[in-house]
Amino acid sequence: MGLVLGIVGGVVALMVVVAVGLWVVGTQSTSGFPEAEYKLALPKTVLDDEYKLAQDLSDSSGQQVAEEAEGAWDARDVKAAVGQYTAADGAQGALIVSGMYGRFKNTDAARDNMLKGAAEVDSITVVVQPEDFTPGDSGLTISCQVVTQKQSGSEITYPMCAWADGNTGASVAELGAASVGQDPSKVDVEAFAERTLKVRSEIRQPIG
Repeated sequence: MGLVLGIVGGVVALMVVVAVGLWVVGTQSTSGFPEAEYKLALPKTVLDDEYKLAQDLSDSSGQQVAEEAEGAWDARDVKAAVGQYTAADGAQGALIVSGMYGRFKNTDAARDNMLKGAAEVDSITVVVQPEDFTPGDSGLTISCQVVTQKQSGSEITYPMCAWADGNTGASVAELGAASVGQDPSKVDVEAFAERTLKVRSEIRQPIG
């Protein structure tokens, strides 16, 4: 348990760095922003109670995300939702969600930038390049990649997926005991895109 949980802190920091750069894209404009209809909230459990909320970092680490994004040309009324979930059954597992909600434009570029941000972190290597999926009948594009991260003398490999729409955007990463030394080709990114869509359905809520 200690090895995976010791690595999680570094993954949380990475996800915050990735989210900070989400919306700094596009051309300056004060018009064309969608209405605010949805927000992100961190429930006590996600993925049908598979994970339980361990830390809500929205008011600490997430504040950096919100402050950076609020100055972007593509974002208005930004608030952060950053959380760490651990396996509810006590196994070695963690799910990290790092996102924002508000009113956003240039969502395709924002989604791409989320994943590109990970590649700019020194300890990270993108070992499976980003690929777009449209899971189920959602019509929503979810982009996913696989990264390897060196930390605390260990190398972990895990999937990272991202979505962005007019009101919400987030990156999601999942790691567990199998992530340590994992063969990148064994990571089912398409399946994780489906799990990311499920996470989105659980944390994206109508305003009011």
